[in-house]
Amino acid sequence: MKSKEGINTKKNAMLSIGELATRTGTSVSGIRFYADKSLIHAARSNSGHRIFARSVVRRVSFILIAQKLGYSLAQISKALQALPEERTPSKADWSRLSRAFSQDIQSKIDELETLKSKLDECIGCGCLSLASCKLYNKDDAAADLGAGPRYLLGDKPSDLNDTKQ
Repeated sequence: MKSKEGINTKKNAMLSIGELATRTGTSVSGIRFYADKSLIHAARSNSGHRIFARSVVRRVSFILIAQKLGYSLAQISKALQALPEERTPSKADWSRLSRAFSQDIQSKIDELETLKSKLDECIGCGCLSLASCKLYNKDDAAADLGAGPRYLLGDKPSDLNDTKQ
């Protein structure tokens, strides 16, 4: 299969920017952006066009998934630094990266589960340190535990006793 520049992509395992964009469902400008941010690396064809190793498809896919999960480009860049640049990442390389992300994702899932289970009581209980709730946060006592949604952060009304001792 030959690209517009005449590069035999099967033999050389290189993709034009358009082929990479099509393969990953990303715009050409998105591919350029990722390359400009050093998230992916391009070579240049004889005609000066950007070309990419076929393995970059996985990197772009990872970037897209990580962005969808809410990770910043800085976090994604740091994660991608764990992958080798001098060769196509192996399954073991991707597994190491996956384990680190899996732990972080599980932590986010746990936080979301906590939020989900406490949402009804937290909206009405004053865990945001609102003075109007007399049920769980009488006299805005949760404010003594610190800023933010104290009960969602893991504090309990019983912890207020500990701060007064």
